[in-house]
Order: sequence, then C-alpha cells, then structure tokens
Amino acid sequence: MRTTREILRLRLDLGRSHREISLACKKSPSTVGDCLMRFRASKLPWPLPEELDDNQLEKKLYPPAPPSGDKERPEPDWEHIERQLKSKNVTLELLWGDYQRDHAKESPYQYTWFCNQFRAWQKQTAVTMRQSHKLGEKMFVDWAGTKVPIINAVTGEVTEASVFVATLGASSYTYAEAFENEKIPSWIAGHNRACAYFGGVPEVVVPDNPKTGVTKADYYEPDINLTYQAWADHNEIAVLPARPRKPQDKAKVESAVKVTSMWILARIRNMTFFSVNELNAVIWELLEELNASPFQKRPGSRKQCFEEQEKATLRPLPVDAFEIFECKKARVAPDYHVEVEGHYYSVPFTLVKEMVEVRIRPGLVQAFHGNRLVATHRRSRYPGQHTTNPEHMPPHHRHQVEWTPERFQNWALRSGPAVREFVTELLERRRHPEQAYRSCFGLMKLGEQYSSGRLNDACLRALALGAYQYKSVKSILERGLDKEPLHENPPARTAGHHENVRGAAYYGQLDFFSDN
Repeated sequence: MRTTREILRLRLDLGRSHREISLACKKSPSTVGDCLMRFRASKLPWPLPEELDDNQLEKKLYPPAPPSGDKERPEPDWEHIERQLKSKNVTLELLWGDYQRDHAKESPYQYTWFCNQFRAWQKQTAVTMRQSHKLGEKMFVDWAGTKVPIINAVTGEVTEASVFVATLGASSYTYAEAFENEKIPSWIAGHNRACAYFGGVPEVVVPDNPKTGVTKADYYEPDINLTYQAWADHNEIAVLPARPRKPQDKAKVESAVKVTSMWILARIRNMTFFSVNELNAVIWELLEELNASPFQKRPGSRKQCFEEQEKATLRPLPVDAFEIFECKKARVAPDYHVEVEGHYYSVPFTLVKEMVEVRIRPGLVQAFHGNRLVATHRRSRYPGQHTTNPEHMPPHHRHQVEWTPERFQNWALRSGPAVREFVTELLERRRHPEQAYRSCFGLMKLGEQYSSGRLNDACLRALALGAYQYKSVKSILERGLDKEPLHENPPARTAGHHENVRGAAYYGQLDFFSDN
C-alpha cells in the first residue's frame, strides 16, 4: 500500500501526470489510472485519515468481488483442505475440483481465488498448522538434552540416563524412552520401539547428526552409521539427516523434545529413580497424558490426529524384527584375518588388503564384502587368539594346518597295525613331531598309490630292518620287496644301536635302498 499512497500523493498533492507518476513509481500508466479511479469511487477524503491503516485502505480501494446472483458463494472448509493436503499426491487443484463439483449449483469460486484465500487463511493460523508434512511420511528422532539421574541402590553410584524422543511429522504423535547410554544399540532399540508404539513404519526418518546415527555430518552427502543404515534397509526406510546448522530441518523434533522436557522431564525432576525400568514406567504414564492433551492452537490432540488420520498411512511393521548388532569397517590383514575386540577372525585369503564390513552380533561375527556375506564365525571372548576357517586359507597353508599327529595316527590305524607302528616311530624319533609331518604325508600318498595291504607289509619289513624312513618304505614298494617273506630271525641290534648306527647286516641287505 506504500505505492498506492505515493501515487495518490504525487497526483493530489503535486499534480503530476499519469506518465510522470508511472516513471516515478515504476508502475504502468494503466495501473496508475486504475488506482486513481478506485480512489475517486471510494469517496475517501484527501489527505487520508490518520487512523486508516494499509489493510483498511486496501479493502476500500480493492473490495472483494460481489457474489453473483442472490445467493452467497459457498465458503470452503479450510481446515478440511489443510488436512487433505497432507495426503500423498493431493494438490490444491485437485481439492478445488472437488469443491467445484460439491457446489456446482451455488456459483463456486474460481481456482485463483480459491488458492489466494487458502494462503491467506494459512497466514492467520498457528505456525504449526503451516508446516507441511505428509501423512505417514516422516518420523523425526533425537536425544533429549536433559538427562535423568539413576541411583544404584546397592553402591549409591549415580549414573545418567538419556531420553530418546521420536515424533511423527503430520500428527506430532510422540514416543519417549530412557536408556542407560546413547550408544548404537540404544539408538536402534529406540527406533524399533517407537515404530512398535506407532504400529507401523514411516517412509523417512529424520535424525539430527548424533554419532550413533551419522558418522560424518556433511551438507550434501552425510555418512550414515553402518548399523543404522542396515536397520533402515531392513525396514525399507530412507534416512535423511537434518542439514548441519539448518534448524528448520528438525523443527518438528526440536518442538517434541521441548514439549517432552516440559511435560515429562520437568515434572519428574524431584523424583528419585533406582533403575531405568522404573524411570520408563513413569515416562510412559506421562507420555499418554501428553499425547491425549489438546493442542493449544488447533482442534484435537496428538492422539486424535494420529488415530483419525496418520495411523492408517503408516506401512506395516516388518515380519521379523531387526536384530541389533554393531558394525565396523576393517581392512583384511596379510594373514587374511580381521580384528574384532582383540580377537582375529579369518576371511577368504583372496580378500587380503580389501575393506570388509564386519557385523558383530551377540554370538556371531559376520564379514561382508560388496554386500555379500563372505565369512561367519562364532563370537569369541578370548583376545589375542585366532578363529580360522580352513576354507579361507590358501591351499599350501591349508595342508600345513591339517597335518597333526592325531590325524596321521588315525589314518595309520585304518591302514594297518604295521603302518600305525611305523608312523609312531617316525613321530617319536624326531626332536619335534612337525619334523616327521612330511614323511607321514608321504606315506599317505603311498597309501593312495598302493593298496593298504601292500603298504602295511612294506612298513612291517622296514620295521624289521630298523629302516625308519619314508624313502625305505617307498623303495620296498617300488621293488616289490613287500611281497617277499621276512627272515625268521631279524638281525640283532648291538648295544650301541640307534637310528644312525645300523650294523653290517643292515647295509648288506639294504645296499639297494638308493634313489638311483
């Protein structure tokens, strides 16, 4: 209206022409002429009365169009229009069409007037009414700033419980729960129980930027905590963190935290609690009162708005509840193991130096690479030790791990008593059993090449001759000596006999045991 007053002043006080006024006020000559014509038609005096404000002047110069015919035009139900706009895919044009059909015989208003009047009505209502949130679309979550003391009844130690708050965008229906800490298991548990309280899941969750939810806050591409992202994937929910230093993105949950703090936390400030469960019992009782209390600036309550409008728009809860686990990224070491809480778990050796995602469950540790499960182990509580799946090892490592005295002796027992005795002699005659592993493994290969019976006879001959070497058994089999009868009286051992002093009789009979 300041431009209108300037047009009137330039014309009535200074006598300027329409063209001069147009240039001075940056309005078209026709607009200037229309303004002066409306002033004359209004019969207002000049100078204007001091008590006449801009709104009154506008109504005098630009009154609403008179209704056509004898009947007044029907006024739309703006509160109904506001509620309908929160539904998916509903627009003002669609609602105007419904209004036209409902009042086709009553000269309904046109689309432009419909939109202008709705926006004017919005400006006159409370701020909370002007926030646009689709039904069932968003859930806002955060930790309340105020913590509640918990006293250990035995030791008297005082700890502080944190309060998780979740609220739905359209109805402001709120959930709150206290936890011992703000770690990721508590964060996920709060989300699970909030969705269970609401009886469904929204399309989008809007957190602030706590470390439990966002590992790295960023204006364009924030890094979501891996466990939090897995929870969102399980529930088919999109996580859209509020932008840093953009309070308007989280106004809904900030308001919910403020109301929760005033309605619940302020009322229990002088109470004493000895456990989180005891605290939650009081919180949930006051929470029901909060949701049932009427709004201050619009009709209804949070609970009424939720049950009548938003509850039916939430998607069903998943059949299987999300199992809470911790998640971390780890680089595979050269020994194809990753470290979790000081313990080492194997992954396929082909992933050495690659990054894997490790999911830590109460009794299980899983490794994922490229969103594909590559390793599963039972969780161990012994730091400094290794849990290794032989299938994850390179072939040459795998054979070495499989070589144990028990394994060789069990195999030998199945192959024959002489084989068992020969293997026992091999293991006992070395300073360390590992020194005989290759010889024992060679005997196993001979057992695959020859029959168990021939191998047993060859070992029997080698034992009789005191030839405790793999090469001796191999030579006996290659030359067919296992098929010949043994001497009834084997050569006697001298007092100084050991594996390196075998006597003339031995060398007389085994001069052919050579590699040539």
